[in-house]
Amino acid sequence: MKTKLTSRIVATTLVTALAGIGLTLPAAGATGQVAKSTHDKTLNKAYDKGLQADVDAILKTGTVGVVAQSTGPRGSRYATAGVADKATGAAARSGDRFRIASASKTFVATVVLQLVGEGRLSLDDTVDHWLPGVVSGNGNDGSKITVRQLLQHTSGLFNYTADFAPLNSVAEYQAGRYTTWTPEQLVGIAMGHAPDFEPGAKWAYSNTNYILAGMIIQKVTGHSWEQQVTKRIIRPLGLRDTSAPTTDSRIPGRHLHGYSDFGKTGPTIDTTAFNPSAAGAAGAMIGTTADLTRFYQALLGGKLLRPAQLAEMKTTVRAADLDPVWPGARYGLGLLQVPLTCGGSYYSHAGDFPGYTTRNGVSPDGRRVVVLHATGDGASDLSTEQAQNDLIDGELCA
Repeated sequence: MKTKLTSRIVATTLVTALAGIGLTLPAAGATGQVAKSTHDKTLNKAYDKGLQADVDAILKTGTVGVVAQSTGPRGSRYATAGVADKATGAAARSGDRFRIASASKTFVATVVLQLVGEGRLSLDDTVDHWLPGVVSGNGNDGSKITVRQLLQHTSGLFNYTADFAPLNSVAEYQAGRYTTWTPEQLVGIAMGHAPDFEPGAKWAYSNTNYILAGMIIQKVTGHSWEQQVTKRIIRPLGLRDTSAPTTDSRIPGRHLHGYSDFGKTGPTIDTTAFNPSAAGAAGAMIGTTADLTRFYQALLGGKLLRPAQLAEMKTTVRAADLDPVWPGARYGLGLLQVPLTCGGSYYSHAGDFPGYTTRNGVSPDGRRVVVLHATGDGASDLSTEQAQNDLIDGELCA
């Protein structure tokens, strides 16, 4: 994209990694009425002043609403702050749904690895083996890229969201927010560009990788990635508030509204309604802190993958591009590994969509999980990211 990147974008698009569908929009301070910090007592969970203070700190950096859940052997604690809807002033609540954006990638990677465990494909299969001719032109060659490299972001393929008009500005988002995209169209955007590097040469985040992974799931199983994620993960785990939508632009049930001004390219708008086909297997899913917690507990606890495949998922390569946000970061197969200040590390996968930010941290054994979500653009510097990191690190080190 041709938008000017601010430091937060350098923080999240370095990754593009946080990019739910490719954070390529500069962030600015969120505005609007902010409700007093609240705590959803209907869940009958213990109030935690430390967690609440950290959530309040995130809100003070310019976000609109924040929800957080910290879970360990002693149970779960929740804290919320701000509003779910600026129009009504309704407070953010712990059970509110939100767009999890790139956190969807861990679900998709899990399905691929389940298929590997079933002997239906191999991580060393090439993209061309399953999708002949799809990755071609301008120096792109699917016969040289493996499934592992897709999941690991070492394919070198251009990130399609870096050339995606609906993320450029308020006006372009409003014009394209309800457009339906096919995976082939999204990959086609990437194929209009030369690869960034030779497959396996380095690490660089690209949403194109997971669009292709979703296409491979369909080719192997005869069913869409959305159907497979639902069948293999959402239903078995009882994730009642999680969905993998195809083209429905709504977030069902009570939910957090997103807000962004797309780098001050217009007024701050409500970004909630959006056709998720634009994100596809790279970031279309919707969830809650409780459902994400249950998913991470099951995944890292060994309930979704066989030992060999979970070991593959947790085998990481250096992801130096992410150092401004997570110093020492490494990336596996749909999982980010981040050092803890108290020693050791945690697993994670961030997600960003205009007006929505998902962050999480999971202990290697899945026994401790922290999930938080914030709405609005947040700060134009790295203070929002730092406040989110402080919450996760503090909870996992406690």
